[in-house]
Amino acid sequence: MKLLKIIAISVSIAFTPFVSAEKLAVLGVQEALLKSNAAVSFQKSLQSELKGEQGRLLELEKQAKTLRGKIQENAASMSEKEAKQARLQFQKVFQEYQRTGQELQQKRTEREQAFLKDMRPKLDEVIRKVIKENQYDVILAKKATVFYGPGLDITPTVVQMLNK
Repeated sequence: MKLLKIIAISVSIAFTPFVSAEKLAVLGVQEALLKSNAAVSFQKSLQSELKGEQGRLLELEKQAKTLRGKIQENAASMSEKEAKQARLQFQKVFQEYQRTGQELQQKRTEREQAFLKDMRPKLDEVIRKVIKENQYDVILAKKATVFYGPGLDITPTVVQMLNK
């Protein structure tokens, strides 16, 4: 019985069609996009655009930490009314900090998604051009590849072409 299984497996392997790729490469799509001049420029402009809101967020964080420290240091010497008022003030500042942080993150995410949406057609065009010029049969995702030899990574080439 065991011999029959071995023979059946051997026969099925022998007649399995093999995929033959003459020319293959690996590509870090996200890496190529993030290393492009357009992405670097976008990050700088986004940072500049959100600078005021980031400053406001840092100021709120500082206020919350200061209030929390005062509450912890003076808890024993505060009356019940003073302690309650200090906790309410801390909660108000902390809630404003959380709301501002969420709004800032949402704005950043929306702007980044819009940038990626704008860049995707250009990236696809560059990748197709690299495939056609080099006649690649297969391009593997760099993140999904366990090992690849030197010269198979076309990410720098894609970045260079994106920058043109």
